[in-house]
Amino acid sequence: MFDVIYLNTVESTNDTVRQYPPFTLIWADNQTNGRGQRGNTWESEPGANLTFSFKVKPQSLRLDNAFALSEAVALAVVETLHDEGVTATVKWPNDIYVDRRKICGILIENSVGSSGAVNMSVTGVGLNVNQKTFSSNAPNPVSMFGLKGREFDREALLASFCRRFETLYGLADGGDEEREALHVRYMAALYRKDGFHDFADSKGPFCAKIASIASDGMITLERRDGQRNGYYFKEVEFLP
Repeated sequence: MFDVIYLNTVESTNDTVRQYPPFTLIWADNQTNGRGQRGNTWESEPGANLTFSFKVKPQSLRLDNAFALSEAVALAVVETLHDEGVTATVKWPNDIYVDRRKICGILIENSVGSSGAVNMSVTGVGLNVNQKTFSSNAPNPVSMFGLKGREFDREALLASFCRRFETLYGLADGGDEEREALHVRYMAALYRKDGFHDFADSKGPFCAKIASIASDGMITLERRDGQRNGYYFKEVEFLP
């Protein structure tokens, strides 16, 4: 599916892949200005992890269904980890966690045409593979090495991800039935999918359970008294 290009050092794989045709994947050992969600930087020891970005051009995906791309990427990572004996979940919208520790971050940047369809999507993935220690103030990072006590072949992991994503991307860019099948799999892999947990919004902390996630990515949380509120990315926070 992808034309894979390896580069030793780039400022940002997301920025670099924009210069290439659709369905190109840029893999770099070192990012000097890698970006994470919420404008954060992404800590990654050069040569130890998987940091890559890819560019796709959907055929039939409208903005109100664009969250399917996020679901496809997140599930491809989860299933790749599962193949290596690592059980992971997706912390909405698309962070990958093992128990309460973050092993992978995903950043998706879509461009939308005048028709309301996604005409290009750039996705960056940072997967902690062989890094042994972390020095930044990122909350609870963990690597595959830290979990399993051995090093992993990064190129083999990337190939596994690409195989997984190709199938899942077909669901995301398919019809309503395909996207619903993808969504069911995403919900099954969701972090804190069961029971009540602590969250915080602009009004402060509260306890709620995940009621649903819409096709545009909005999460609906239901409090113990039955009150429901919908949130988009950055409008609500998962508390420890």
